[in-house]
Amino acid sequence: MNGWCTGPGNHLQAQPIAQLHSPDRSLSLHVFLSPAGEIKYSIQKSGTNVIQPSVLGVMMKGHDFTQGLKLANISKPEHITDRYQTKNAKKSSIVYQARQLVMSFVNEEKRAMDIIFRLSNDGAAFRYAFPWVKSNETIVKEVSSFEFDSKTTAWLQPMSEAKTGYEHCHPSYEEHYLQNIAVGTASPLKSGWVYPALFKTNDIWVLITEAALDGTYCGTRLINDPAASVYSIGFADPREVFTGGGYLPQNNKPWLTPWRIITIGSLKTIAESTLGTDLAPAAALKDASFVKPGKASWSWINSKDDHITFDEQIKYIDYAHDMQWQYCLIDADWDTRIGYDKVAELSAYAKQKKVGLILWYNSAGDWNTIKYHPKNLLLTKEGREKEFGRLQAMGIKGIKIDFFGGDGQSMIQYYIDILNDAAKYKLLVNFHGATLPRGWQKTYPHLMTAEAIYGMEMVTFDQKAADKQANHCAMLPFTRNAFDPMDFTPMNLTGLTSSDCIRRTTPAFELALSVLFLSGIQHYAQAPEGMMQVPGEVKALLRMLPGNWDDVRFLDGYPGKYAVIARRSGNRWYIAGINGDNNEKKVILDITAFKKSKATLFSDGTGSELFSKAVLNAATQKKCDITLNPNSGFVMVLE
Repeated sequence: MNGWCTGPGNHLQAQPIAQLHSPDRSLSLHVFLSPAGEIKYSIQKSGTNVIQPSVLGVMMKGHDFTQGLKLANISKPEHITDRYQTKNAKKSSIVYQARQLVMSFVNEEKRAMDIIFRLSNDGAAFRYAFPWVKSNETIVKEVSSFEFDSKTTAWLQPMSEAKTGYEHCHPSYEEHYLQNIAVGTASPLKSGWVYPALFKTNDIWVLITEAALDGTYCGTRLINDPAASVYSIGFADPREVFTGGGYLPQNNKPWLTPWRIITIGSLKTIAESTLGTDLAPAAALKDASFVKPGKASWSWINSKDDHITFDEQIKYIDYAHDMQWQYCLIDADWDTRIGYDKVAELSAYAKQKKVGLILWYNSAGDWNTIKYHPKNLLLTKEGREKEFGRLQAMGIKGIKIDFFGGDGQSMIQYYIDILNDAAKYKLLVNFHGATLPRGWQKTYPHLMTAEAIYGMEMVTFDQKAADKQANHCAMLPFTRNAFDPMDFTPMNLTGLTSSDCIRRTTPAFELALSVLFLSGIQHYAQAPEGMMQVPGEVKALLRMLPGNWDDVRFLDGYPGKYAVIARRSGNRWYIAGINGDNNEKKVILDITAFKKSKATLFSDGTGSELFSKAVLNAATQKKCDITLNPNSGFVMVLE
């Protein structure tokens, strides 16, 4: 490595001061310090540059940690091993192994900043530590950056501008992705790009996100200068705050900032990696016995606001019971359209049917103008405990909280306050109209899912969204759903109801989403009337589908084009494939690799049949050819 020049006409080179290798030595990290005291790092994959020399550091109010820095200490590389269990990820039992290096720098006022680097076989991570913080300090800017080769391409979702959109409810991570764009392309919404951000550089894939976000920091994003191939950390908009709260990171104790995570490798690496939860703090719950993943019926996606009624919810509870699904979600305005007393009756009825109820809430506050209710009940700890205690007494199992106000530090603290108080009353949580979870589901296992996606409800509102659905869905295993649970509310098998929009995907495509997408509770968009048209074999599949997964294998795919992924639960493997392209796609599978005897394939039917079914010999079918028409898909069960 030759370092970099400190400025035009200045031929002084930065000096390499440290290096670190991944356990398998495929990834290499180099750290440099310029004569002006600026820190940079670079990353190589098998000798190929992935991240060009990129700036590190933060600017605190009154303390500069971006220049004038001197190296004070370098630790010896340390091997890190972490083993954890999860009910809400790609795998149920995960082992994270990495090599760690801690470098200490001092600024011109002799204050220290530590940088903690980690390299695992599937990527890199770094964070800052300020052990001297004892009184209130504020970070006003983080200069951490990721510089790519100029020929790099990207798959990125624009961050929407604060206070725009329906009833001023943005940002809520609900935009379509720009795909295969030139690095440096300006965000069309001028607010940067959301995580996870996907890049392809020198035929190596890179996925950038963050984890270990606590209430001391704001949720961040990527920002870029269109004239360069550099992406930097951007902070939340000053308007993205809890009423009266701040948007900048603040702390009055020894401070660890969030991890910046860079997953590096093939598409298989991206699809199978667990770095987004590996770097999150360990589970905070002492008793997680109430955390039970599953599937849910949900009336609103089909019949909308006017049918949040007692009788309609009885129908959907019965539907969940018949399908052996664990939950039923009752959406907005239930407090007046049904009422607490009648909801208590519904809860008792659902309990007899072995179905748990989830209730919708408005996050409230003045960050938007949403009228839906219940609202204003969760803004204080006293209010939350009163309401959550009441729900627990009614036998309610979970809450869906909607229309949050962005990523400012005080808003992040509000999310965490909700999670802490919900745990006390053993309530499962679904954040809707919300930020990306960023690994929170590991620390707070009762966080079952979060929206943060342009999901199925948008398909019911807008024909343009329906037209793009297949392509959009084929993006998500490589981006939004790579690490964090996603409440897309998938699987409309028989056509949209209460909507003028025409579904462009096939029944088998929709069925595949039930396996392809990850969510601790999967809220299905299929109405019970439509389910009556579905063949018995497919209904049997949907009854036995597991609520969580033990393992994952990436089989084939390309962002926005197609995705074929296998997931294991117990002794069964489920393979789901979708074609998000306008062209026919041929997929070749070696199903003997799964070492099973029987494979049942569900694909699109012909004529009036929704599905076709074929049974294959999985022990001998080394080459299984599947042709996917545009917007179609399949599910295969191996046992």
